[in-house]
Amino acid sequence: MKVYIDGRLVDKENAKISVLDHGLLYGDGIFEGIRAYNGRVFRLKEHLERLWSSAKAINLAVPIQKKEIEKAIIKTLLANKLSEAYIRLIVTRGCGDLSIDPKNCTMSPSLIIIASSVSLYPEEFYINGMEVITTCIRRIRQDSLSPNVKSLNYLNNILAKMQATKSGVMEAIMLNAEGYVVECTSDNIFLVKDDIVYTPSASDGALMGITRDTVIELAKNKLKIPVKEERISVYDVYTADECFLTGTAAEVIPVIAVDSRQILDGKPGKITLKLIEEFKSLTRLTGIPIK
Repeated sequence: MKVYIDGRLVDKENAKISVLDHGLLYGDGIFEGIRAYNGRVFRLKEHLERLWSSAKAINLAVPIQKKEIEKAIIKTLLANKLSEAYIRLIVTRGCGDLSIDPKNCTMSPSLIIIASSVSLYPEEFYINGMEVITTCIRRIRQDSLSPNVKSLNYLNNILAKMQATKSGVMEAIMLNAEGYVVECTSDNIFLVKDDIVYTPSASDGALMGITRDTVIELAKNKLKIPVKEERISVYDVYTADECFLTGTAAEVIPVIAVDSRQILDGKPGKITLKLIEEFKSLTRLTGIPIK
């Protein structure tokens, strides 16, 4: 594997940053997870726009322009001979000292690009659906830290993921401080009830995911299915007709049980399956060519 670090492609064994980098010391940095399908990078413009928004929110200067990052991503994919890949784009605050104050980071922010194959969930889950739990770990309040800042500090999600793993499942639903459903540890969540698609709103702390937005567009514009962004309770999840998750790595995946409660008949629903099909078709045909 070749990893891109600050303008150079190096073997993964030599892909190193300083122990004084604030990304390592304090999680002071941002990232994007991006996918390539069929020789094309999917929704790259949207991912780079979100990266810039995250950077602005934490007052971090991205060291190169968007067009140069695009070229660096393509270069990394070509070096690794990948036409289907998961791409991790990282910008750290850069090297400083042991002080928490970013003003002591005297070196430029670091840009890292890692490209590899990915399989977040087993293939059988996409066919038969997966079970999830509701975790006791609450999401950080959105008035403390916006969920739309894709920060390198993922401890909140990691703790919830650990609880899911100990419970024998691979994902967990996270609630906000008021007890409403927000998202999962790595994915956005959707419900279907009476042929209407529901998903938590940004005001409740949900990340405005790129795959989330794509699925909303497909539901509204391609399938003509109404979509509502509103508050969702755990009761709403238990009594839904369908449930599915979305994410860059996860794509679109059905959920058939939550907290040992079967969702309707315990099988992936018809709207979920239609959205999976439409999403797959879209990803094969659109994106920035790798060349």
